[in-house]
Amino acid sequence: MIVSDWLDTLCAFLVEVRFDRFDDRTVGQASLVALDTIGAIAGGAAEPEMRAITDRLAAGASGPASVIGAGRSASLPVAAFLNGAAGTFLEMDEGNRFARGHPAIHVLPAVWAIAEQRALSGTAVIEALVVGYEVGTRLGMATSLRSSMHPHGTWGTVGAAAALAKLLGYDAHRMREAINVASSLTLATSKRTMLEGGTVRNVYAGIANQMGLLAIDLVETGFTGERDGVASVFGSVVSDRFDADAMTRELGGGWQIDRNYFKLHSCCRYNHGALDALDNLFATTPPPPADQIERIDVVSYLHAAELDDQAPRNTLAAKFSVPFAVATRIVRGSSGVENFTWEAVGDERVQALARRVFVTEDEALTAMLPQLRPARVAIRVRGGDTLRAGVDANRGDDQDPYSRAELEGKFRSLAGRAWPIAATERILGALYRLDEVPDLSVLARETGIGAPRSRQ
Repeated sequence: MIVSDWLDTLCAFLVEVRFDRFDDRTVGQASLVALDTIGAIAGGAAEPEMRAITDRLAAGASGPASVIGAGRSASLPVAAFLNGAAGTFLEMDEGNRFARGHPAIHVLPAVWAIAEQRALSGTAVIEALVVGYEVGTRLGMATSLRSSMHPHGTWGTVGAAAALAKLLGYDAHRMREAINVASSLTLATSKRTMLEGGTVRNVYAGIANQMGLLAIDLVETGFTGERDGVASVFGSVVSDRFDADAMTRELGGGWQIDRNYFKLHSCCRYNHGALDALDNLFATTPPPPADQIERIDVVSYLHAAELDDQAPRNTLAAKFSVPFAVATRIVRGSSGVENFTWEAVGDERVQALARRVFVTEDEALTAMLPQLRPARVAIRVRGGDTLRAGVDANRGDDQDPYSRAELEGKFRSLAGRAWPIAATERILGALYRLDEVPDLSVLARETGIGAPRSRQ
């Protein structure tokens, strides 16, 4: 078979990745990403739409994989789908600014499902997570998706398949086949869903995990993909550019998971520059009363400027609205999960202020991407005063990381929506020591992550 050199090089590298070659930082970071992602899944599982779809898809059935935070188990595809969808629902899942998306939530639910089914170790999970994260992030960096597309459910599908191939011990040939097959199972997602609050957007990552599992089933039953499905799909179908060199450049010189970002603001990352600026400002200056604010101007980069909806229709649209995010932060005092709920969307004080928040692009700030994600905020108060604040880097990434205590607080807050305090603490402790776990099915059972499962 004729294959491209870049894909041979990548797959040969991936199959040689071993846990014992990771340094302590990467092991700790991967465990923290797993912890954060499980927390996001558990928090999202409590949302009414997720409870309803879980009841529909997992009712009366059990399986080898946990539906995290729902007290159920299910088949691998159903569990991976539900966990992937729940993990994006609150917009609290981690991401990577270089990939312009969220690699872990596209990988971990599928990996977790198979690891539970096969009683695999925490070190195997970490290996697979790091590999899938690497492939997904590099593919996000190597492509420029069409401007009308949402990145969820696209390159993450390939990351999921690569992670599963690693978890199952594939050789380079089968790894390549899994990647090629998965490239044809990606979604053509629409950015309008997030801008308009179409909550179908919340299932894209779940479908990516489901398709990663399907890619493995297809490979193991003799199906094949294109010779270079990645270059085909991501070079001419969903994207006009595919930089093959980005897939192999400096392989092994560092891991993409080490330069991720975590989120404490419960909304799209493109809002975070403005919110970080407000946090800095209000650390020393009390916010003015909302009814005394004449106008707020947010100047930021292109992607943030697209989030200009001053009257979002639901909680998802609110999470993708700079005017709403700024208004709820000022009126309700924070940008946490509780201030992007239906109650917050219906808060007339927030709605009124959001209509006075205007966001525009500054091309000079756009040019600072992806290394920086800047924002400038000006609050004009009645009487002539103008409060100003700005940031270049967003909190939570490798340039300005959150403390472990802050991330633990986030986990407890999200996990507390699904589990009692004692279970939350058991899960927190176990995931911090994920590399010491000999059997993921035992961890899930003993900590209460899932529910009693059948051995299918």
